Amino acid sequence: MAAVFDANSTTDDVLKDIDLHDKRVLVTGVSAGLGVETARALVANGATVVGTARDLDKAYSATQIVRAQAAKGGSLEFVSLDLSSLRSVRICADSLLATGKSFDVVICNAGVMATPKSMTEDGFETQFGTNHLGHFVLVNRMLPLLKSNSRIVNLSSAGHRLSDVDLDDPNFENTPYDTFLAYGRSKTANVLFAVEFDRRHKAGGIRATAVHPGVIQTELDRHMTPELTDRMSKNVDSAKLPVFRWKSLAQGAATSVWSGFAASAEEIGGKYCEDCHVAEAAIDPETRDGPLPYALNPDRAKALWAKSEEMVGERF
Repeated sequence: MAAVFDANSTTDDVLKDIDLHDKRVLVTGVSAGLGVETARALVANGATVVGTARDLDKAYSATQIVRAQAAKGGSLEFVSLDLSSLRSVRICADSLLATGKSFDVVICNAGVMATPKSMTEDGFETQFGTNHLGHFVLVNRMLPLLKSNSRIVNLSSAGHRLSDVDLDDPNFENTPYDTFLAYGRSKTANVLFAVEFDRRHKAGGIRATAVHPGVIQTELDRHMTPELTDRMSKNVDSAKLPVFRWKSLAQGAATSVWSGFAASAEEIGGKYCEDCHVAEAAIDPETRDGPLPYALNPDRAKALWAKSEEMVGERF
């Protein structure tokens, strides 16, 4: 009987009996928080991890624990990546393609939250451009390196409940900018990307899923002023967000590694996972857990894919 995990499970719990010595994994954002913990757990169980970061010096310093706990041949290497720059994303993808080394799992972990109104160097609203479009281009360009039975794990959030994507005004050109509205759009996009990617590639044995890690105190909240923190606490009720229950980093990263290595591919493909299980869509608007239906809508997922291709100027 398969082990049952829950909100209290940690990365080490999930990977306790799993040997990853023959697995190669890409993890974006390994300079802090969940990215470091995800890399630590994988490398400690034998995986070869390629970690991305904007600041490689910071990443090297932050991952001392990863190297210290490496076991069973596990290792960590780095590649430069700034998800807010499509130029950087394309250079990163090209460098990975040049090695010819395939990946078993890609964990799209990096992201930003509640940023002040700003644009990426390509003219995209920062949260949508970084959290969604950067990973959209990276993963699609890496497709030749994704072997059959590989998986994509997109980190989303219960914050997707704050807003559906706006395909008519993704850059807030005609809508007053709101930090949480923008965050919600980007996190919904993370789910929809997984839904459509999974539909397109499951016949070839490549599956994709989205996960909500829970509420963890990391550098992700570096833009959270006291005013924004107060607003977020009010949004918990107005947006029917899950009641805050703080998780440790090891608990927060558990759903990522569960989706990537412990759960069956058929179970998680095209789904939304939280607390180390697949969450059912919240049909009742009063329900605080699980994804809202618009985040799993296949027609919305197809439309977002087309809009994303238009925005980045590439067809995949």
